[in-house]
Amino acid sequence: MDNHEIQLVQQAQQGNLKAFEKLVIRYDRSIVQIANLMMGNRADAQDVYQETFLRAFQNISGFRFQSHFKTWLTRIAINTAINMRRKRRIGQFISIFDLADENSDICVIPVKDVSMTADMEQASAELRQQIEKGLQKLSSKERAVFTLKQYQDYKIKDIAVILNCAEGTVKNYLFRATQKLKKHLVPYYNI
Repeated sequence: MDNHEIQLVQQAQQGNLKAFEKLVIRYDRSIVQIANLMMGNRADAQDVYQETFLRAFQNISGFRFQSHFKTWLTRIAINTAINMRRKRRIGQFISIFDLADENSDICVIPVKDVSMTADMEQASAELRQQIEKGLQKLSSKERAVFTLKQYQDYKIKDIAVILNCAEGTVKNYLFRATQKLKKHLVPYYNI
């Protein structure tokens, strides 16, 4: 954590709303991406996003600088998403019509390359859709570990801190998630 961030956190702990707002802006995109990947639809992702920053604001006085602020915030987001998925039982039923509708709430990973042909763009969109569908089949912990490692670039030890578990457990979740996704994506491998 850099000195500026430490100052922002300290000011936010003293009730400075502008300082907290700067922290929100700093980590906004990261929390949005985590929420989208964990929840699989925009409405629930928005709920996780809002709840994450609400909880962070309510509990910032308890932040003890024992980890990076981003790690603490990510932990709140992951726990919020896991709890919400558990309560709502998300991922059990996905309408085939939702998968076919471009305007559906199914979140896909935005990847666009201007040099792509129309066929390549369509194939890329289909692959993103299949990845999202595969992510829906993972357990909450597997999905959290995979999301943090592959999309947020966290190290195994940092994920262990966020999820409050051993590094070996994180590696196990990551291995299982990768194997499940690999199995789900077999028809899309380019041989």
